[in-house]
Amino acid sequence: MKLPKFKNEPLTDFTDKKNRKAFEKALETVTMRFKKEYPLRIGEEKLYTDDKLKSYNPSNPDEIIGTFQKATAEQAIRAIEIAHAKFYEWKETPAKKRAEYLLKAAKIMRKRKHEFSAMMVYEEGKNWIEADADTAEAIDFMEFYAREILRYSAEQPIVKIPGEDNYLEYIPLGVGLVIPPWNFPLAILVGMTTASFVCGNTVVLKPSSDSLAIAQMFIDLLDEVKLPAGVVNFVTGGGGSIGDVLVQHHLTRYISFTGSMEVGLRINELAAKKQPSQIWIKRVIAEMGGKDTIIVDKEIYDIEDAANGVIAAAFGFQGQKCSACSRVIVHDSIYDEFCDLLASKANALKVDEAKYFPNLGPVINQKSKDKILEYINKAVEEGGKIIAGGIPLDKPGYFVLPTVIKDVKPMDTISQEEIFGPVLAVIKSENFDGSLMIANNTIYGLTGAVYTKNKKKLERAAREFHVGNLYFNRKCTGALVGAQPFGGFNMSGTDSKAGGRDYLGLFMQAKTVVKKIIKK
Repeated sequence: MKLPKFKNEPLTDFTDKKNRKAFEKALETVTMRFKKEYPLRIGEEKLYTDDKLKSYNPSNPDEIIGTFQKATAEQAIRAIEIAHAKFYEWKETPAKKRAEYLLKAAKIMRKRKHEFSAMMVYEEGKNWIEADADTAEAIDFMEFYAREILRYSAEQPIVKIPGEDNYLEYIPLGVGLVIPPWNFPLAILVGMTTASFVCGNTVVLKPSSDSLAIAQMFIDLLDEVKLPAGVVNFVTGGGGSIGDVLVQHHLTRYISFTGSMEVGLRINELAAKKQPSQIWIKRVIAEMGGKDTIIVDKEIYDIEDAANGVIAAAFGFQGQKCSACSRVIVHDSIYDEFCDLLASKANALKVDEAKYFPNLGPVINQKSKDKILEYINKAVEEGGKIIAGGIPLDKPGYFVLPTVIKDVKPMDTISQEEIFGPVLAVIKSENFDGSLMIANNTIYGLTGAVYTKNKKKLERAAREFHVGNLYFNRKCTGALVGAQPFGGFNMSGTDSKAGGRDYLGLFMQAKTVVKKIIKK
């Protein structure tokens, strides 16, 4: 099976009237799904429960996006058992055949990409551009991992020795529990799930309760490509009611998780404890968050360009990205000018319902909105000065204006804790030494960026700025599959490098086979 060289899916140009019209049609089309109720999917069974989960539009919280089931602990266990039974059949499916499922799914998603994106506009409050990028990344993951499994399943380059015939092969692990986040509800869900089953594993997929409708669209897509029942089992419910059960079950072989540090650490702790009848050490693949920094040096090419990059990284998708710039460290010689630029640009951003193509939509829910406002108040209490935003938008929905806070000190609360909202802390630095020291002063290590034209400073940052993804003279968000493998250090996770050549190895184990050559 020979495939064309991997290329990233192009993003949609919404300045083209045809593209805008097509997207508006998709926004109308997906509303047909809102009134439907969707079942659990365990093997060949479609199950309904007495307790329901509803997904809501954060732009308009009275609007229901879909109705789903709240699985019981017994149903969660049943899903693991079904996946475990299916594993012994699925693992024998040739890698080429497994890859074909991904390629077929990518082809269909590409044809209907606007519909997938439109659902995220409604369910997540993503604007058109952010939603389109999410769908494009989902396509990229499928295309990239289809090619990667062919590389992993081919003959591996090992040293041959006289008198023996030896080879190394990668084999699947077993049942994987996939727990994706709500903020990249298609791209990360698709990446984690398809990486799992393309390697020969079976999956219990438990999506976030804030992104059930887009997850359901992907399950429908897997039905469309005729992925065998039981390979991916779809179980919806709360982390407290079924999450711990799934993590701790002795048949769960690994957990692939993206989300908060607190939940990731709990999963890691639960997974580390051996259960009765458990015969393996569970593997945890975790991407957990960040407190990401952009350094703006006095020796920059263009102060306007740097300000644009910071604004885009801080407020894209309302700052609800683990890679978002939540701190910018600015040299004191340009500090006041840069703060004025940030304030002007932030105040110019349009905030509205996501379907109207604003710069920013709503944050995900009321709990998140309240938490963000608490952080803003805390920043002021600790001496920060609000120069843009700082208040919610006075309209239905979970809207918070893009907020810039200057004079934040390196150890202030909003300089240390992940906020996950449209809040940017501006910190003054006397020199590049101080900037690097501040950049490295958190427990996280996911993304970062440096704006400077000084090559020696860039070389030093490459050595000393301790993050998994570091960018020079550009924003710290928007990693591309294949080109910029993504994952962080320290409390940002296990540096799993999604979209990179190492990633599929996390879902497999290597087996060496040696045969002595006997001459008769």
